[in-house]
Formats: sequence, structure tokens, C-alpha cells
Amino acid sequence: MTATDLKGIANSVVSRAKRQGYVLPREIRQELSQAGAPDSMWKDVLALARPSLSYRKGRYYYVPAVTERVRQEQDQQQLVRQAVEQLIDQYKSTSSQLERRGQNRIAFVQVIKAQTEDQRPITLLSRDLSVSGIRLIGTRSLLGQRVRIQISSPDGSNPWCFTVRILWTCAVGEDLFENGGLFVEAAPGSLEQPN
Repeated sequence: MTATDLKGIANSVVSRAKRQGYVLPREIRQELSQAGAPDSMWKDVLALARPSLSYRKGRYYYVPAVTERVRQEQDQQQLVRQAVEQLIDQYKSTSSQLERRGQNRIAFVQVIKAQTEDQRPITLLSRDLSVSGIRLIGTRSLLGQRVRIQISSPDGSNPWCFTVRILWTCAVGEDLFENGGLFVEAAPGSLEQPN
């Protein structure tokens, strides 16, 4: 039995797990028997199929491969988290109030330069900040939009630009709205306003 033959059997096992949701050890041995190989080699086949399978309670469940796009999104979320944590740490050192909710969230009141999806500059007021998102107050609802915002560190240096997806909006007064957003991307630097 060659390595190529075992790899083919491993591919069949992964296909079966993908189709069924999982495979059992006896089904791996069945695949070997159907290919004319000794079923004692099932652990060798399993070793080849392991990146696509996860063992739980006697079954090997199919695990889809992480795509490059998913990996980039995960990297971007890590960058967002690091940037916001840095801002929160700097802000906490200048402010002693810390509020605890689902995630650490601080009262973060600051004038925010922003840019809407149609490239229009607007000015917003931040209300609070967490590693996952921000609450912004402005003169219009931004529900469903992706807004680019610039947040400066408390000492005025090292601004960060974030893309924020607005998930909810609430009218809080006449022509005044709170917009809750989730951070999507982060990059160091200033927000470039169109001329």
C-alpha cells in the first residue's frame, strides 16, 4: 500500500465525514477494506485526514478548512482588538472610571471625525468604547452603514482609523441619534477627508 493509496482513502474518509457530518472508526476501516487494504491501517488513514477531522465522543467530525479570507478577517479582528485595547489602556490611565458590562466598556467621550460610505465627512461624539465596538452620537441614523472613524489617543498622538459597522440606532432627542457599532477594521493613521 503506497502513501498515494492511503491519501486517496483519507480523502474518501474526509468526503464521507463532510457528507454525513462525522465518521466512525468502523467506517474508516470499511473504506480501507473497500480499497483492498488491511483495516489495521485505519490510524494511518486517520493521521492523513486529521486536519479535516475533530474527535468528539467516539466520532470524527468534519471540520471545514479555514479559508484565506477567514484568516484575513481573523487577523484584522486581532489588529482591531490590539488597537482598541491600547486606546483603552491609555484612556484608563487618564480616567479612573471603568464600567463593567458584557465586555469591559469605558465611558469614552470624545469628538470623533468620521466619514460615511458616500465619503461625506461628519462629526460625531463617542459615548463609550469596548474592544468590540463603540457607541456614537450624531445628528442622523447610520443604521446598516460602514463608517470610517478616527480616534486619537488621549495625548493627541498616534491616531487610529477604524471601520465600524453600525448595528443599531436609537433616537435620543430631536435630530439626535445614538449609533452602536462593531469594529471591522483598524489601521494606524489619520482619516483622510475628501477635498
